[in-house]
Amino acid sequence: MIEVKFYDEVNDALLRFAVIISKKGGKWVFCKHRNRETYEIPGGHREEGESILDTAKRELYEETGAVEYNLKPVCVYSVLRKDSIESNDGNESFGMLYFADILSFERELHYEIERILITEQLVKDWTYPFIQPKLIEEAQRRGYL
Repeated sequence: MIEVKFYDEVNDALLRFAVIISKKGGKWVFCKHRNRETYEIPGGHREEGESILDTAKRELYEETGAVEYNLKPVCVYSVLRKDSIESNDGNESFGMLYFADILSFERELHYEIERILITEQLVKDWTYPFIQPKLIEEAQRRGYL
């Protein structure tokens, strides 16, 4: 079982991921990793010595090719994996959720992403179906979408 929680802030050292809900011209932007058949919100792991904002910028570029955009922090989120409702294995990981309004892309993708999808509808075939739709719901609740 997976539980997703939201926070206004946590200690920066706990932030391991940046996820960037993205739109271009009012349409959703999703990416497809070349080794998967599903779609996801751009994002990824924080590298050693990198600020979480720089992680968000790097991942947005690597996964969508976005070169011009407006980027805003939404909130901190965590993913808690539970073996059962009564037990908690203590494996809570934290990330920063951002929203990007993308203005322009590079012509080619250079990293592990096979393609991006720009669509008016949310995808149905999520890579992380128990996490990413909840991130979008929280960003909507907070007035970012």
